Amino acid sequence: MRIFRTTFLLVALTLLLMLIGQYFGGRNGMTIALGLAVVMNAFAYFFSDKIALMSSGAKPVTREQLPRLYAVMERLAAKANLPVPKLYVVPEPAPNAFATGRNPRHASVAVTQGLLELMSDDELEGVIAHELSHVRNYDILISSIAATIAGAVFHLSTMGRWAMIFGGYGGDRDDRDGGGIAAILMLILAPIAAMLLQLGLSRQREYSADATGARMVGNPYGLISALEKLGAYNKRIPTTAITPTTSSLCIVRPLFGGGSMATLLSTHPALPDRIARLREMTIVPQR
Repeated sequence: MRIFRTTFLLVALTLLLMLIGQYFGGRNGMTIALGLAVVMNAFAYFFSDKIALMSSGAKPVTREQLPRLYAVMERLAAKANLPVPKLYVVPEPAPNAFATGRNPRHASVAVTQGLLELMSDDELEGVIAHELSHVRNYDILISSIAATIAGAVFHLSTMGRWAMIFGGYGGDRDDRDGGGIAAILMLILAPIAAMLLQLGLSRQREYSADATGARMVGNPYGLISALEKLGAYNKRIPTTAITPTTSSLCIVRPLFGGGSMATLLSTHPALPDRIARLREMTIVPQR
């Protein structure tokens, strides 16, 4: 069911992009939109991890520099039968973590300095298990593709709005289709639909990673405690390194200074809901 829902959401996003292209450019517009989706997905496939790490200022660390982090990662990676990802630290006091990479062989996990200082060993294990679950489930690739397609929908809609303002959207078609109102609705509703599809996909992956991470460790208690701490501290400490475009990858949504309407449409489920689901779990030991 999870795979079906993920596939459905990605297909819906791609069809929405093609629909916008077809509406404003006919068959050629639809072809261009599809080509744009393919190119942007290819770019996300190969470069989204590098962009996320570079934009956050993440620095690679060695086993000698952070033996505690490596010990947790190597133990869990062996338990999950995964290659050990490359490890990075973000020089950031707000506690957080994210994973990136197109597949387990090209994965990286970054944690902030604040997270390392705040978490107990059990809590750190819960956080790392959550991030490894994203790697194991190919969540990062899926989320990157979804974000890329949604971004293309937003850009095309913006271009359509400017075209209408400056007369690029032809009056003949407006008269023929009664398209003025329809075009306005398309330009307004398409980005909203893309955003809601992306949010649905992202939230689904967070719940899944919580559950998989808890099973990987053998109990949910370390992750529950970590989420409680992360929620409390990220309400008080604004992020200075993680960007809004990277925030969807984080284990909890960072606080951006000054507040934002984006918090009302978060890519993350509410922390109380995530914690409640973890408390209700019955852990079956993995074979």
